[in-house]
Amino acid sequence: MIEQYVWDLREIDDRRAAVAGGKGANLGRLARMADVRVPAGFCVTTDAFRRVISQAPSIGDRLDELSRLSAGDLDAIRTLSAQIRRTIEETAVPDELAARITSALVRHGERAAYAVRSSATAEDLPTASFAGQQDTYLNVVGPEAVLRHIRRCWASLFTERAVVYRRRNGIDHRAVSMAVVVQRMVFPRAAGILFTADPVTGDRRTATVDAGFGLGEALVSGVVNPDVFKVRDGEVVAESIAAKQSAVHALPGGGTRETALDPRRREQPALTHEQAVRLVSLGRRIEAYFGRPQDIEWCLADDDFHIVQSRPITTLFPVPERDDEDNHVYVSVGHQQMMTDAMKQLGLSMWQSTAMVPMHAAGGRLFVDVTRRLASPAGRAALLDLVGKGEPLVRDALETVLDRDDFVPLLPDADAGGPPAGGAPAPIDTDPAIVGALVERSRASVAALAREIRTKSGPELFDFLPVAFEEHRRVLGDPLNIQAVMAGMEATWWLNDKLYEWLGEKNAADTLTLSAPGNITSQMGLDLLDVADAIRPYPEVVAFLRSVEDDGFPYEGSLYDAFLDELAKRTGGARARAAIEGYLDRYGMRCAGEIDITRPRWRERPTTLVPVILDNIRNFEPGAAERRFEQGRQEALKKEQDVLARLRALPDGERKADEAKRMIDRVRTFIGYREYPKYDIVSRYFLYKQALLREAGRLVAAGVLADEEDIFHLTLQELSDAVRSNQVDGRLIQQRKDDFRSYRALTPPRVLTSDGECLNGAYRRDDVPAGALVGLPVSAGAVEGRARVVLDIADAVLEPGDILVTVCTDPSWSPLFVGIAGLVTEVGGLMTHGAVIAREYGLPAVVGVEQATRRIRDGQRIRVHGTDGYVEMLS
Repeated sequence: MIEQYVWDLREIDDRRAAVAGGKGANLGRLARMADVRVPAGFCVTTDAFRRVISQAPSIGDRLDELSRLSAGDLDAIRTLSAQIRRTIEETAVPDELAARITSALVRHGERAAYAVRSSATAEDLPTASFAGQQDTYLNVVGPEAVLRHIRRCWASLFTERAVVYRRRNGIDHRAVSMAVVVQRMVFPRAAGILFTADPVTGDRRTATVDAGFGLGEALVSGVVNPDVFKVRDGEVVAESIAAKQSAVHALPGGGTRETALDPRRREQPALTHEQAVRLVSLGRRIEAYFGRPQDIEWCLADDDFHIVQSRPITTLFPVPERDDEDNHVYVSVGHQQMMTDAMKQLGLSMWQSTAMVPMHAAGGRLFVDVTRRLASPAGRAALLDLVGKGEPLVRDALETVLDRDDFVPLLPDADAGGPPAGGAPAPIDTDPAIVGALVERSRASVAALAREIRTKSGPELFDFLPVAFEEHRRVLGDPLNIQAVMAGMEATWWLNDKLYEWLGEKNAADTLTLSAPGNITSQMGLDLLDVADAIRPYPEVVAFLRSVEDDGFPYEGSLYDAFLDELAKRTGGARARAAIEGYLDRYGMRCAGEIDITRPRWRERPTTLVPVILDNIRNFEPGAAERRFEQGRQEALKKEQDVLARLRALPDGERKADEAKRMIDRVRTFIGYREYPKYDIVSRYFLYKQALLREAGRLVAAGVLADEEDIFHLTLQELSDAVRSNQVDGRLIQQRKDDFRSYRALTPPRVLTSDGECLNGAYRRDDVPAGALVGLPVSAGAVEGRARVVLDIADAVLEPGDILVTVCTDPSWSPLFVGIAGLVTEVGGLMTHGAVIAREYGLPAVVGVEQATRRIRDGQRIRVHGTDGYVEMLS
């Protein structure tokens, strides 16, 4: 009905958001707030847009074609989107709709000046702001001009930038409609943008005001630099007054023009401190009303602030929920586990259920609250020492918070919440039998879990899982297990410190740990070389694997069975199948991002390994695994003999050599075990996952779920409730899917405060060449080669001598390490998995290099200085 085509702003409430668009809905809510001045106006609804679109059938065909294009096909997007815009702009507005719009203009002032602004249904959402993606037109005068600019707003739904933005955010073009807001113009003395949280640091207590003279269009479009005011706790704490050369003003007959400012006004502030504080106070009320930080466009006229837009700030990293108003400091779990991607809800819930310490979820990631440890002098010192040895950037970020004396007050040790973190466990003997016993104990416990969990289903499974988790934590928390892990790490630190002090040699332990025995993760890479040896003699098998790599593998049912069955049909396929099955029996529970139980495991997708197997066939000769291991062992032995001989030549040399020998034996006994607890965890995770997917299959069969993987968007408790009740809230699952999509676009910080401030730390070094990228040295040596920037392990195509550059590497990446010459990552520490394996393989490595995958070009020649911790660009 025609009555639905035009609504006054004050008529729009939450129930009508779908037809008013994001901007219209938000302005409608603002217009009903007491003491918030919103320019009067009306909204031309999405019903009107769809009515006009229906008059141009050719648009449907073009939308179908547009939906098939990738976000990177810019030429085709540009052509198609221009055709759609032109069609919309040339389509006549139906008489009855034009009459309704004209009637609304008469009510608000037919000859008044208006702002005509787009309001898409996928705009100003909590998960995607679409800021600047559609068009706004200012100072539009007269019904004919208003109607023309409404059509232009409709057409702007298909600007190239809007189309690409939707494609990258997974939003269907057909699912989006356009409403248009028409408001009386405000002719301001000053205008700008208020962020109720600092958009750079994320600090929720600090608001940022950007201000300039004239219309806000000058700031939004980047014509002038704004004055910037930082307001915290009711006062301006920082300001930057720009030299404003120009301003945008309204013209008497309509439209706008950029004009030069009087030189005497150029360096005058656009707002007084009192006005900035008053604006932020208004913004805080709006923020409270919407329930989240806001990006607010404002105008100042006659000393009154008018609000012309408010939308959520979607780029802020969320803050963990807490049950008090105290300050908190959180450290990222993902940066320690080498998996900074967003996790689905079941992945978060499972890790929280099995972790040794409480973990808090935010933005699809997990964090540990270290506030109480930092509040104790002993706890603070121990924590900073421990994280400083592993990842200096985390320590620097924590110290930045601690430099603000009022954020984490220092309390006596007795008042700070228990024993300090990071205290060294009691020493154990340097005895390889200890490692063997721990491994056997883990295997027996995992085997018992496999036997028991197979017999559980329905509610009985969820009654059993807490018992399984208790055993999970018992094995990991066994004091002997912790002692063995710490023994290898402490011996590494001792050797590096003492050999640098005595011999002036940096990172000497890196060579001494080459081919250390018992490292399950490095052995995983070598074992895949043996798989390549088993396949290499059979051309039909190799050709089949190449076809899988190039074209994928179409299948029905189990990919594992279908792939191996097809493989076995080739000459030599039986031997190839046996080799791959043997490998998957031992390592099939692993995958990229393996701490997230929802990620597909190698056993579920064995074709993931095909590119690495083919690289190994192409790049190595038979027997490479044994030769590489033995070569590393001999290099470590030679290094040991060299170090001990040099020590004996020093004053008090026999004592120093004896101490060093004891620590070399200790590091080679225990450092390989550093990787085993993670193997234990993912082995259990695969068993949990298989059991949960069996329950998901029953829910699908009962019509409760549409897809088995829908359970990935439920917590463990919610899944338990669903199994017991045979009911699931489909809206909750969809909301979780939307949340996950938005979280994937966020970059998690190393340290996060309860104020929302994101800190990533800095190295604060001045001893590297100009232009070099600074990082943490984790594996000694220097190497020069071609950089291969790899964001997804499935896309890795590596040649001998290549240097792998990526965001982070967890154990699933170790099979690639056998074929590269060096490693550079954005995330990592001295004892994280990538660093340990790089040392085992003797690869020069630098980790923690900020934005390495953006600052280093794929194919660029670089030199990695693994001893000194920096990367040089050579071409």
